[in-house]
Amino acid sequence: MKKIYLICSLTVFIGIAAGISFFLIRDANAKIPAVVTLIDQNGDSYNFGKDHTKLKLVEFIYTHCPDICPTTTEKMIDLKKDFEKIGVFGKDIEFLTITIDPYRDTPEILTSYMQGFEIENNKQWLFLTGDKQNIKRDRQEMKKVADAMQFQFKDPGNGQFIHSTFTFLVDENNKFIDKFPMGKDFNKKEVYDTVMDKLD
Repeated sequence: MKKIYLICSLTVFIGIAAGISFFLIRDANAKIPAVVTLIDQNGDSYNFGKDHTKLKLVEFIYTHCPDICPTTTEKMIDLKKDFEKIGVFGKDIEFLTITIDPYRDTPEILTSYMQGFEIENNKQWLFLTGDKQNIKRDRQEMKKVADAMQFQFKDPGNGQFIHSTFTFLVDENNKFIDKFPMGKDFNKKEVYDTVMDKLD
């Protein structure tokens, strides 16, 4: 009986270990495709393969989100201030906020969202969406970024998206470094320490 119990326990342990290994390997190999191009809040083109000089903290939102998205943005604002104090924001790390609702979140709407949080409109924190003339194509471009990071989202039909709850840190080549919870669980110190560790 003990032998059967040990075999069953070992089988369960191996299964759990294999599952954890799968997710760790998957995350470690995740990378945003360099060919992806979107537009920012100013209507300017942004290509993920163009800049290989900065780390990127990637946030997925939609502006009609009632809770977790704006809470995450607020916490990122505080984090930005910490990076500005030591002179690395915009130089060694930039923030990218990508909408999952490009049909409603036009550049104008994203600009209004930024203004509501008093975020400066510059190239250090970009808010990305799709081009109105190519919205279907650009929605697929956004999905490529989300899929690369294993960020899932779905509109159940009422405009209130169901989505994953992580932000992502990627390196200069858009390769996954780490992920952090969104909303109230976004730990500013944890993100700060991870970024500084990569910059050292």
